[in-house]
Amino acid sequence: MTKHAVPVLTALALLLTGTLSLAATPDTSTSQETIVQIASADPDLSTLVTALSDADLVTTLEGKGPFIVFAPSNEAFAKLPKGLLDYLLANPKVLKEVLLYHVASSSAALSPTPFFTVEGEKVFPFFKYDASGLTTTINNSKVTAAPIQASNGVIYLIDSVLLPQF
Repeated sequence: MTKHAVPVLTALALLLTGTLSLAATPDTSTSQETIVQIASADPDLSTLVTALSDADLVTTLEGKGPFIVFAPSNEAFAKLPKGLLDYLLANPKVLKEVLLYHVASSSAALSPTPFFTVEGEKVFPFFKYDASGLTTTINNSKVTAAPIQASNGVIYLIDSVLLPQF
């Protein structure tokens, strides 16, 4: 075994047992902006901001929290099957269910333990460490950037829209 193998294996064991959650721990700097304010300032989240408005969730996500939000990028929304985004935007009740599947009421860092979203279903974080580093996924959606700390929670940017079971 190389001299680096033992620490890597130890970190991997801690990660798998939930004792360590690498790259899932939010930036410790404190932002004065809410989740909605941060999302509104990011052009890559404009579809999400429109959807939050259409689903009447802006006030909720400007609230005290704490929230964990898995934020699909515009590119993630573009990956939806043709017509699905238009359908969701035209049906606020269904849109709200989909968006609430992206929100957890928690301040805890991600760990390999499944947890419930505000919508009521479980999501499954998964951590994979390889030569390129640590990859974090939620269900089958990859976390694409370091967590963003907001005054009322944390945002994890993801590369696909999470869809609950209907």
